[in-house]
Amino acid sequence: MDLEHLIYKVDNNIAMITLNRPETLNALTPLMRKSFALALEMAEKDDDVRVLVITGAGKGFCSGGDVKAMNAAKKSGKTSALDEKIDPIRDTIVMTLRNATKPVIAAVNGAAAGAGMNIALACDIRIASENAKFGETFAKRGLHPDWGGTYFLPRIVGTAKACELIWSGKIINAKEALKLGIISDLVTPSKLMKTSLEMAQSFAAGPPTAIRLAKRALYRSMDSSLREALEFETYAQNICSETQDAKEGISAFVEKRDPYFTGK
Repeated sequence: MDLEHLIYKVDNNIAMITLNRPETLNALTPLMRKSFALALEMAEKDDDVRVLVITGAGKGFCSGGDVKAMNAAKKSGKTSALDEKIDPIRDTIVMTLRNATKPVIAAVNGAAAGAGMNIALACDIRIASENAKFGETFAKRGLHPDWGGTYFLPRIVGTAKACELIWSGKIINAKEALKLGIISDLVTPSKLMKTSLEMAQSFAAGPPTAIRLAKRALYRSMDSSLREALEFETYAQNICSETQDAKEGISAFVEKRDPYFTGK
């Protein structure tokens, strides 16, 4: 299937989604957003996919919305201020990234600015190369953050630091992003995809049901009480303990071998 400015590939239970407008550092167009939403839907529905990896072609991860295209559309009367506020496709992408039943890894190879930074934040884990840069650059253009930035950023770096980054619109390098907990690992550019795929492969080899429920539990815990978290853990454990994967995991432990999980 042809996807506008996006490459979608599945290999070894890993769906690789590559934003593909390198000449603009993968700035997002309306058609590109539609392709992105479709690719995420395909990955979620494909039982052969156990992990998603998202990256950008060329030197950038995603430089945000295509400002030149948006400005041209406004001048031509093809869009309005309300269109900028209400974007079902944008919101579908963000919600799909967060609610995906499979782990989502962002392999940040370069600039992740504006919407690009928030797409990375919506992923479960971020690994970055030394060339990566991050910025909530909306304020510099007189705009308000979107793509979930005001939701994700304070939950990762804390409210005060989120205020600083959003109000200033400043760009931070990969080392500072690592210090703030925005990224989990920092590697050389040549090792970015190898490191990201190794992590993805380790998750893909794991028990899908247990990973899916653990992901849900982790995000539920952000807005729930300890009692509610304990209750969900019991619920999830009861489900997992009845799976073939649980039996395989116990057998493999006793027999001192690596488990082979089938998702059953």
